[in-house]
Amino acid sequence: MTDDSLIKALKNDDRSVLKSVYLNNKMAFIAFANRYELSNDDVLDVYQDAIIALRENALKGHLDGLKSELKTYLFSIGKYMIYNRLKEKKKLFVSETIEEPDDFDELKITDIGYDFSPRQRQLQKAFKQLGEQCQNVLNLFYFRGYTLDDIVTKLNYNNKDVVKSQKSRCLKTLKDIIRKNET
Repeated sequence: MTDDSLIKALKNDDRSVLKSVYLNNKMAFIAFANRYELSNDDVLDVYQDAIIALRENALKGHLDGLKSELKTYLFSIGKYMIYNRLKEKKKLFVSETIEEPDDFDELKITDIGYDFSPRQRQLQKAFKQLGEQCQNVLNLFYFRGYTLDDIVTKLNYNNKDVVKSQKSRCLKTLKDIIRKNET
């Protein structure tokens, strides 16, 4: 069956075609998703969610004139969902390791006994060498998930462009420190 005929059948809510798409792509998706640090249960949940999203998009006509293969489209939905799942897990991990006091100046990343990889220890060491303002901006953006607008408000910057430039300079400084420490 061609992708066009599969899409047409999915658009007509043909459950047997949906089952066929599900079964034909399941093992390949699991192999693809195993590159990421997710449990088997999470991978299966993501795959099922991706199949549901594929079906809903087909029913809404979003697959009409699809330029890629149906499998590629399905995998891109799944990849996006994997990234969201990893981001959620990271936020859960971070929220357990960082306590936000009323006074932002007291906010520090705590050591929780996690066995960091050598690269993570290197990053942690370099991060501690940054100035306080850089630590605050990077911590809020990357670890806490704040938007640039949120950081403007939280740290009393003039505007989003200033925060964006500050973040860029801080990342460059962090990379420079890491390179310097590697030599």
